[in-house]
Amino acid sequence: MEALRQDDPRRFGRFTALARFDEGASAVRYVARDIASGETALITAARPRLAAVPVFSRRFQAEARTAERLAGGWVTPPLDTGDPAETPAGGAEPLWTAAGYVPALPLAEAIGIAGPLPERALRILGAGIAEILSRVHAAGSVLQGLAPGTVLLAADGPRLTAFGPLGAAASAEARPGGQLSVRLGYLTPEQIEGKEVSAASDLFVLGLLLAYAATGTTPFTEGPAEEATRRIAEDEPELDAVPEELRELIANCLAKDPDQRPTAGTVAAELALEGAAGLARGGWLPEPLAAAVADQEARVLALEVPEEASAAAEPEQGDAPAALGDARAEPGQADAAAPEDARTLGEPEGAGTAPEPEDAGPEDARPEDAPPVTASGAPTSAESPAAPEPEDARPLPAPPVGAPALRKPADAPPPSGNADPGNGDIGEDRGTTRFLNTGPRPPQNDRPTTQLALPGELTAPRAPDALPAAHPVQPAAPLALPAAPVTPQQHSHTHGGPAPYPAAALPAGPAGPGGPGQGPMVSLPLPPAPAPAPDPATSRRTLLTIAAAAVGGLIVGGGSVAALGSGDTARATDDKPAPKPRRTLPGQAPEPRWIYAHPASESSPLTTALWQDKLLVVTSESQASAVDLRTGKRLWQRADGAKGQVALAAGADLVFVASPTEFLWLSPKDGKVVHRVRYTEAFDDLPGLTVGRLAGSSGPVIWFTGSHTVTVKAPKPKKGKKKGKDKEVVEAYFFAYDIVQRKELWRTPVPAGRAPGTPAYRVVAERSADILVRQDAVSLTAAEVKKAKGKGSVRSFDQKTGKLLWTRQYGAASLEAATSGDEDGLLYAAVGQDLQAFEADTAKPLWRVEGSDGSWFGTPLIAGPLIHTTERSRLVGAVERESGRLVWRRSTEVPGTGPAPSLTLSGSEKTLIAADAIQVTAFSAADGERLWKFQDIGSADPKGETVSASYRTLAFGETVVVQRDRSFYAFPVA
Repeated sequence: MEALRQDDPRRFGRFTALARFDEGASAVRYVARDIASGETALITAARPRLAAVPVFSRRFQAEARTAERLAGGWVTPPLDTGDPAETPAGGAEPLWTAAGYVPALPLAEAIGIAGPLPERALRILGAGIAEILSRVHAAGSVLQGLAPGTVLLAADGPRLTAFGPLGAAASAEARPGGQLSVRLGYLTPEQIEGKEVSAASDLFVLGLLLAYAATGTTPFTEGPAEEATRRIAEDEPELDAVPEELRELIANCLAKDPDQRPTAGTVAAELALEGAAGLARGGWLPEPLAAAVADQEARVLALEVPEEASAAAEPEQGDAPAALGDARAEPGQADAAAPEDARTLGEPEGAGTAPEPEDAGPEDARPEDAPPVTASGAPTSAESPAAPEPEDARPLPAPPVGAPALRKPADAPPPSGNADPGNGDIGEDRGTTRFLNTGPRPPQNDRPTTQLALPGELTAPRAPDALPAAHPVQPAAPLALPAAPVTPQQHSHTHGGPAPYPAAALPAGPAGPGGPGQGPMVSLPLPPAPAPAPDPATSRRTLLTIAAAAVGGLIVGGGSVAALGSGDTARATDDKPAPKPRRTLPGQAPEPRWIYAHPASESSPLTTALWQDKLLVVTSESQASAVDLRTGKRLWQRADGAKGQVALAAGADLVFVASPTEFLWLSPKDGKVVHRVRYTEAFDDLPGLTVGRLAGSSGPVIWFTGSHTVTVKAPKPKKGKKKGKDKEVVEAYFFAYDIVQRKELWRTPVPAGRAPGTPAYRVVAERSADILVRQDAVSLTAAEVKKAKGKGSVRSFDQKTGKLLWTRQYGAASLEAATSGDEDGLLYAAVGQDLQAFEADTAKPLWRVEGSDGSWFGTPLIAGPLIHTTERSRLVGAVERESGRLVWRRSTEVPGTGPAPSLTLSGSEKTLIAADAIQVTAFSAADGERLWKFQDIGSADPKGETVSASYRTLAFGETVVVQRDRSFYAFPVA
C-alpha cells in the first residue's frame, strides 16, 4: 500500500480514494471510503489508456459481472460500479468496480514476508480457491483468473479478486485499430498445443499456484527461459519442496492430460473435508502474516480523507468521470504501444467467454467485425515495456511517537436503496441454454474459452520509440498513515505478483507477433457486443452463485450468512420493528423478517413444523418448543414432547405431537399438556406397540404404521417327539386416527418390515375413495426385496375401511424411485434417469420427460397445472401435468452429487424453493427465473461446530422459513 500519486483519480462515485492498494497490468486498486457512511471499499479502476479501447471495456464489464455472479464466501461482494450514464459527452467510460474492503495480503507479498506457507495454510488456501472453481465449473464455464497477484490472504481465509484473463494478466497494452494485447502469467499444456481450455485448465493453474505457495517458486522455471514452453508441455514438475502430504494431489493437478486432473470439488474435499471455512477456524495465517494483515487494517482505519476531497464531497458520481479523465493517456499513446508490423490472432470461431455473465447478451449480438483480443502465455519479458516506478511510489510514513489511538470512521447507516428489479426476461444461464438447445445433459463447457496458436512468421524487434510514454509524476504530499514500528520486508513485483516464469520464459527474440521475447499469443474471445441499452432500472439479472463453505458474510444471530438475492429489502408485516434496509445485489436474498437460533445448550432439532401459520414447533431429543412466527421469539418449551414427530393442528386451538410413547395435545399459548393418550391405553389389545413415522395426514386424519411382537407357541409335538420352541413374531398394522375426536378410525394388517419390524410408509396421493402408499425401500425385508426383482410398488387402501384394494408396479420404477400422485388418478415416478407419468389404476404409461445424463429425478411437487421437478444434477424445472411438456428448467448451480434438492412452494405458489445440503435457491414458479440464493455457514465463533446439516424449508403466507440445524431464517417471498 502506498500514497496516491499526482495523476491518480480522487473520486469514484460516492467513494473517495485514500491510498493505492496495489496495481496490475490492466487496473490499479485503491483503498477508498464513502464519506457519508464511513464504508471502506477496495476500488479496481481500469487503466485509462486501456479503458478507451472498446474491446477492453466490454471485457472489463463482463468480468465485473462475473464477480457479481460469484459474490459471497471467498469472493467479496461488489458494492458499486462506474455508471456509463454519468460519463461526460466524448469522455471515456469510467471503468471501475468497488468491493467491500477486507484486510488482506496478496499471495506474492505474503510469500515475500514469511516465505512458503505451512501445510495447514496451504490446505485452506487450496480448498477455498477450489470451492470457487467448483461453482464456476458447475455452470460449464472456465475462470482463467488465478495468479499470485489475484489471490489475497485474509485473517479468515483466502479471497479471489480476478474473474477472467484481464484480471490475471501479467501485461496488457492497447494496439492500433482498437485491438488489445493481453499476456497471461500461467500457461497450461493444452494452451501450448493450441487446444481449447476447459475446467481442467483451471486445475492445472491451481496446481501451479499451490506449488508456488508451498515453495516460493513456480514449477518449470528451472532451465533456459527459451525452453519454458517445452518444459510445461513435456517435463514433470519439480515438487520435492512441497509438503509430502500434498505432493501427490498437486502433481495430479499438474498432469499433462486434462482428463487425468481431479475436479475442483475433489481437490476441495481432499484438502479440507470440513470445508476451508471449517479448517480455518481459530486462525490460519503464520504469525508474521497475521501481524501484517492486522497492521494493514490499522493503517486503513487511520487513513484520513484529504481536505480537498472532503470539501468536494457534495458533488455526486458525476465527478468520477472527470477524475478518471485526468489520468487518461495522451492522444496517440495507444497507437504507439505496438510496432507497425505487430499482429494479433483473429478470434476463433465459436469461442466463448470465461465465464460469461447472464446479461452479456445473446451470441448473435456481437458484430462480425468485432476486434479480437490477444494475450501471450508469458509475463512481460525483460525487453517488454513496463510502467516505470514513479518517484513518489513509496510506503506510507509511520505515525509520530505518541500518536493518538486509532479511531474507526463514525458509524452511519448505509444508504438505502433496493436492487434494480428484473425486466421480466428470465434469460438463460449457460447450463440451461445448452440443455434447451442440445437435449437434457449436465452443463458442459462446449466452447473454447482461450485458444492458443504459435505464429509461423517472425516480427521485427520493437522500436525504441514504440515504448509507451510514462506519465509525468509530481511528488505528492505524504499521507499521515500509522505503521508498525518494524516494517516487514516487502516482496515487490511488477503488477503486484511474481513472474510465474522467468522474464523470457517463452521463446525470446523475434519469435512471435508481440515482439522480442513475448512468445506465443493467446486469442481471447470477447463477450458479445452489448445490445441497445435498456432502462437501467430493469436491466439487471438475478443470477449469482455462492460458496459451499463460505465465510465473511452477514453476521446475524450468532451465525455467519452468505446470502445472495435480488428482492427488495424485506419489511416485517407484524408488530416487530422492521430491520434497517441494506444495499442488496442481484441474486441476494431479501432481509430476513427474523432470525431464531436454537439454544446451543439443548440438543439439535429433530423435526420442525408450522402450526396454523402462527407457531414454528420444534422437537428435539429433550423437548418440544414453539417459536412465534411473527417475531421469531421462543414462546415455550415442554419436555413431554421430547423426540416428538412433526407437530400438526388438532382443530383450531391445540397442537398435536406424537411422541415415542403417547399422543399429546398441547396448548399453543404455553405448551401445557391438555390431553394425553398413551399407546398402551389407546391400543391396549396391541401390547408393546411401537408407532412408526407418520405416513401422512389430511385434515384431522393421520395415517401411521405400528408393530408389536407376539409369541407364537410351538405346536403340540407328536408322540415321541420333543416340543418345539415358541417363536417371536412381529405383527404390523396400518392405522388411521382422528386427532380431533381422539379415536382410531381403522387398522389393517400389513407385512412386517425389516427389523425391528415397523414398515415405513409414505402417502403419495389422496383420492376421494382411497389413498396410495409407498413403502420406503430401507424398511423392506430381504424376502420382499427379492420378490420385487428391483421394481417398486404402490398400495391402494380404502379411505373408509382401510382395506387393501390393490398393489401395482409401474414400468421399471425401482424400489427407491421417487414417486408422487395427484387427486386425478395420475402417478409420477422416476424411471431410470427420466420422469414418467402413469394412470394409477391401470399402470398405463402416459408421457415421459427426459432427465440429465447420469442423474435421476427426486420427488416431484404438484401445483395446479404444473409439476415441479428436481434432479440429482441440481436441475429444477416445471412440466405440464397433462402433456409432460417442459416449461422451464434451471440449475441451482450447486456442485455435488448428493440427493436431489427438496422442493417447497410459497403460499401463493408463485415462488419455488429448492433446498439441499449446500444452499437454498428461490425460483419464479411460473418461468424459472432465479430470484435469490442463500447459505447459512454456521457459527461465527472460531470454536463453533461445523454445520453440515441439510436445509429444510417451510412456507406459509408470504414467508418461507429456512432451517439449517439450529438456525432459522424467515424470508419474505411472493
